[in-house]
Amino acid sequence: MMYKDLIKTAGEKMDKTIAVFKRELSTLRAGRANPQILDRIQVDYYGTPTPLNQLGNISSPEPRMLVIAPWEAKMIPAIEKEIQKSDLGINPSNDGKVIRLVIPELNEERRRDLCKQVKKQVEAGKVAIRAVRRDTMESLKKMKKDSEITEDDMKLADTELQKVTDAHIKEMDKVGDDKEKEIMSV
Repeated sequence: MMYKDLIKTAGEKMDKTIAVFKRELSTLRAGRANPQILDRIQVDYYGTPTPLNQLGNISSPEPRMLVIAPWEAKMIPAIEKEIQKSDLGINPSNDGKVIRLVIPELNEERRRDLCKQVKKQVEAGKVAIRAVRRDTMESLKKMKKDSEITEDDMKLADTELQKVTDAHIKEMDKVGDDKEKEIMSV
């Protein structure tokens, strides 16, 4: 019955792959203000790259605006510089106390580009899920070779593993499709 543990572990790894994929998707700008789009930005804080969300409060007072209130006012220029260097395409403005990011309306071309990015990430996630399946199959084949499981157990494990893989790939497609709909909705 050890092969069931292998399949369970593979399912958990696939779940983690989907969780990472969802986190990556949340950083994509979909036209409305979402503080998570700033999660990837690192700011040099006394020589240490620090995530932006650890340097101040990030809020969304309006649907199309983010406000960053740094805990130290002298960090404003460094934060602005990192936001400009990022791939967000947003120009920050500050009043000496807070930084405002006005999220522009997405045009049709930018929406299509974002959908292409989503498709690439979906494909990368599917590849990762298939890699987990392949590794698990190699472990199962090794167990069979070492006579730890029978031929029947091997076939059963293969069928179960394929069901788990198919379910996770379907979930990956669904999450990607939902994000594309969110991006394309005006």
